[in-house]
Amino acid sequence: MAGEPIGRRADYRHFRPVPTRWMDNDVYGHVNNVVYYSYFDTVVNLYLVEEGGLDFALGPVIGIVAESMCRYRKALAYPETVDAGLRVGRLGNSSVRYEIGLFRAGDDEAAAEGHFVHVFVDRDGRRPTPIPAGMRAALARIAVP
Repeated sequence: MAGEPIGRRADYRHFRPVPTRWMDNDVYGHVNNVVYYSYFDTVVNLYLVEEGGLDFALGPVIGIVAESMCRYRKALAYPETVDAGLRVGRLGNSSVRYEIGLFRAGDDEAAAEGHFVHVFVDRDGRRPTPIPAGMRAALARIAVP
């Protein structure tokens, strides 16, 4: 939204490089808007798997996306490697709001910023359930005050 400050690298707690792919570009020569969400999903889920112990294939608890948003500031394009910054903006009992910034290599200002909210549910019944302790600890490490 107009007037909101552009996020900077220092605003984020965890980074993951995400290479753009040939197919990410649209007819206008830049990454298509829907692809930004796949970058968000990639950085979040890799963090959950590597740091939080998420077993998305067999684990009893899974995260369901309840909300998402992206604000586009500068175009990204293939071939670039995007630095995806991640932080936790809110950590609830069964939900978490991830905040993501996408940065060009060497750029201090975000090219895009957004968020999405996971609600953790039990795999079988799809009822909200508390975030498992190991995952909660990993999320708390990248939470902003």
